[in-house]
Amino acid sequence: MTAMVERPVSPIRRRLDRAGIVLSGLCAVHCVISIVIVAGLGAGLGIGGELFLNPDIHRIGLVLAVLIAAVAIGWGALRHRKAAPFVIAMTGLTFMGGALAVPHGQKEAILTIIGVALVSLGHILNLRQSH
Repeated sequence: MTAMVERPVSPIRRRLDRAGIVLSGLCAVHCVISIVIVAGLGAGLGIGGELFLNPDIHRIGLVLAVLIAAVAIGWGALRHRKAAPFVIAMTGLTFMGGALAVPHGQKEAILTIIGVALVSLGHILNLRQSH
């Protein structure tokens, strides 16, 4: 029987996984702040509302999440041969994509927060699978 050789995590992949975790957290904070600004402060049409509710922010965030997850988690899956990080992160990206299909508000925020939590968990599991 041959022993499986543990390969160290690439510093680039580690940074990408960490960036994915940080960006997921920032996205969740953005969602909560958006709801507070619009619902709590009534700034839906003001500068703060326009900035936080700009659909381009959500589209760019999703593109960044997909790119980072594809490289970091895809690379990790090829190295450690574990499907869980990939499946969890892709489920999260699906929730994030679904959030773009609903109007701004609580439903969008809930879908996005579920999505970014799953993407973040995928990155965490990806880092742990390599240790």
